[in-house]
Amino acid sequence: MSKTSSSARSDWLALAIGRIEADFQRSADTHLIALPISEFAAAGIDFYFKDESTHPTGSLKHRLARSLFLYALCNGWLREGQTVIEASSGSTAVSEAYFARLLGLPFIAVMPRSTSAEKIAQIEFYGGRCHFVDRAAEVYDASRQLARETGGHYMDQFTYAERATDWRGNNNIADSIFTQMAHERHPVPRWIVVGAGTGGTSATIGRYVRYHRHPTHVCVSDPAGSVFAEFWQTGNATLTSSGSRIEGIGRPRVEASFIRELVDELITVSDRDSISAMRDLSVRLGRKVGPSTGTSFYAMLQLAGDMKARGERGSLLALICDSGERYLHTYFDEAWVNQLLAGS
Repeated sequence: MSKTSSSARSDWLALAIGRIEADFQRSADTHLIALPISEFAAAGIDFYFKDESTHPTGSLKHRLARSLFLYALCNGWLREGQTVIEASSGSTAVSEAYFARLLGLPFIAVMPRSTSAEKIAQIEFYGGRCHFVDRAAEVYDASRQLARETGGHYMDQFTYAERATDWRGNNNIADSIFTQMAHERHPVPRWIVVGAGTGGTSATIGRYVRYHRHPTHVCVSDPAGSVFAEFWQTGNATLTSSGSRIEGIGRPRVEASFIRELVDELITVSDRDSISAMRDLSVRLGRKVGPSTGTSFYAMLQLAGDMKARGERGSLLALICDSGERYLHTYFDEAWVNQLLAGS
């Protein structure tokens, strides 16, 4: 490489990182919502939701996409003009399309045909292109093939999600949670409940609470059909499954970013219970939330019920991963849901 081309690459790298950091400063933090539930509040048990739907791209995955882009840039994997490819069920692809446009890079999302139309429209709004496969398990090979054909970079969230984020602090999601909880009745949560797609969020929070010596436990709420529940029990990383019908969480194979040792409890939730809890929570909040948030809310209620039975007081916290507006034609459509559940 010539001195001139090396200098040009360094200039572009500095510009790219600067644009991402500027976006971070504009985005600020997400809100923490307290939700009093009378039967539990009287017993000294409080519910909180961190609203990740307020990110510029509307979901928790905005944090992940930012971290993945910075990780790829600082590792020298991503260059000016290079196509970015990602395997995704939707939300990560929306957020990565946003950052790719920010850097002037082409973007291709590889996703199942069943991905919601609202997410597809958002990816295309940010200039991304969608490449569809019939089954969730096909996204990995299709992404690698597209990277070879285009000379692009496969971002591979399922491998790098747990290592791209600084879990010790630096305003990650765990650091934000504990800062925002500082003045609440029970400032250190007894439980933090998250779903797992890559496993990156549960890994970040699990490491953070250990590093800062908090007595908080991490629970993963796993949808029916996902492989993570059996892997958490057995440790067998070769397991496969049919995959999840709850968009955004659960996987048909064990992902490298899901670290089972960082999960204190795992609760499997049926599709019917996930959707019912999504609708219940939407009513309680006065706004629509997505199905993966419903999965976590169901697990929260189970944990809170156990706490109440033992006479324990404390707080529980989960994430509003994205807005229910993305699922108006799927999980909020009665005919669509009936067809989904008929196949369960």
